[in-house]
Amino acid sequence: MERFTGRPTDITNRSEKEMKVYDFLDDLGIEYNRIDHAPAFGSEVELCREIEETLGAEICKNLFLANRQRTKFYMLMIPEEKVFRSSDISKQAGSSRLHFAESEYMEEMIGCLPGSASVMGLINDTEHKVQLLVDEDVINAEYVGCHPCINTSSLRIRSGDIFDKFIKATGHDLIIVHAE
Repeated sequence: MERFTGRPTDITNRSEKEMKVYDFLDDLGIEYNRIDHAPAFGSEVELCREIEETLGAEICKNLFLANRQRTKFYMLMIPEEKVFRSSDISKQAGSSRLHFAESEYMEEMIGCLPGSASVMGLINDTEHKVQLLVDEDVINAEYVGCHPCINTSSLRIRSGDIFDKFIKATGHDLIIVHAE
C-alpha cells in the first residue's frame, strides 16, 4: 500500500462522487494524503489497521443515525474503540432515541453507501438535513482519517481543516459529544 498526496492523476474507474470530494477539498486549499485499497469494511480489522498505519491516521467510525420518526438525521464520528450508546448520544444531541438509519436515507442525503459513510458526504447534503455529531477525541486528534464517499480509498486530513474549513464550507455545524 502506498500513500499519495492529493487527488489521483489517473481518474479511470473513479466515481463521480469520489472526484467531487477531491474537487471540493482542492477548491478549499485543503491538503490531504490518500491511499487506494481493496474495499474496506469495519469487520476487516487487519486491512483497516494496515490502512491506518500507512495513512498515519485513525479512520474513525462514521455512523448514520436517525430519530425514531425519521424526521432528523445525524452523522456521528467516533474513534474506532468507542461504543455507540444510543441513550448517551441521543441525550447529548437533544434528540429522541437515535438508531441506525436505513441505507436508502444515507444514499439519498449524503451520497454514501453502507461501509463508505464519511464526513465528506456532507457536501451532498445541500438541504442541511444531517446534523454532525463529533466525539471530543476526534476533534482533538491531529488528523482525521475518512473515506471520500467510497470505501476503496482513504484520506488523511488535518482535523483543523475538517472542522474549521470543510464543515464551514458545507454550511453545517457540529455538536461535540462524548462517547465511552
